[in-house]
Amino acid sequence: MRVHVLSGDGEAKFCLEPEIELARNYRFNRAQLRTIEQLIESHYDELTAAWKKHFC
Repeated sequence: MRVHVLSGDGEAKFCLEPEIELARNYRFNRAQLRTIEQLIESHYDELTAAWKKHFC
């Protein structure tokens, strides 16, 4: 499972399992990546449920 993050500032891909981990980053700075990761953590259950609904 993974989630893609897109904005005018950059693009990133995070793996959700076995743990949240940055897989790719294009132009986001460290502070932005930290904020994105915190958002992923706080919405982890919603993201994994949506991923499973879409792909399984």
